[in-house]
Amino acid sequence: MADLHDFDSPKKPYPYSFLERNGSVKKLLNSFESVGNLMNGKVKQLCNSFEQKKSSAEVENSLSKESLLTDKDPNLLSRFGRSLSFRQFGLNQSKAPKSISPLFDNRIRLSGTDDRIVLYFTSLRGIRRTYEDCCAVRTIFRGFRALVDDRDISMDSAYRKELQSVLELKTVSLPQVFIGGKYVGGADEIKQLHEVGELAKLLEGFPLRDPRYVCESCGDARFVPCLNCNGSRKIYEEEGQLLRCPDCNENGLIRCPNCCS
Repeated sequence: MADLHDFDSPKKPYPYSFLERNGSVKKLLNSFESVGNLMNGKVKQLCNSFEQKKSSAEVENSLSKESLLTDKDPNLLSRFGRSLSFRQFGLNQSKAPKSISPLFDNRIRLSGTDDRIVLYFTSLRGIRRTYEDCCAVRTIFRGFRALVDDRDISMDSAYRKELQSVLELKTVSLPQVFIGGKYVGGADEIKQLHEVGELAKLLEGFPLRDPRYVCESCGDARFVPCLNCNGSRKIYEEEGQLLRCPDCNENGLIRCPNCCS
């Protein structure tokens, strides 16, 4: 009977009710969620700190490159600064707006050239990029039929010294352009002005040349052998004394009197 009594007795209740167990599970889930939020916040902080360190490293690297550029060629500084600003603002340089000022520095002026277009360039092919830039700028001006005062520094070193004194730089890149006595810039500036249509406005009012015309004296080289010493750079006085010719340059050349007068 005792066994029957034990068998018929009601079952003992569970140590925790369903509600109590549900509440404990919720607490456990909330604790997991809080831990997850905390870890997510720490991960975000680590990502932000990593991005800051990366940006600071890029700026330092850019500054180091900029200092190297200034040591090598001062004229590359402005180009590097423009490309660096495009990268910092997340812009593509090819898609950046091309509205630029036609006169970059009104303080730089070439005296005695207010009525002409002056182009400093080189006809030597020693540096391929420089030679190609000079040819490209000359082709652009020929497309406008503009009458240009070509000053080839490879033919006369006085032009190099003149350009260095005007720009106040020991090292200058070629080509360099002055329009109406005012400094415009090099090959990149001329190409950009030509693309946006501002170069045509700057060339209005200047004399034009016939594209079919070729100087019979110099063949558009703008230089001829000295008429006084025939390019030898030496002259003889009546006493038989040998002197340096005062009319020609270091190459025994003078400006063509036919097309450069």
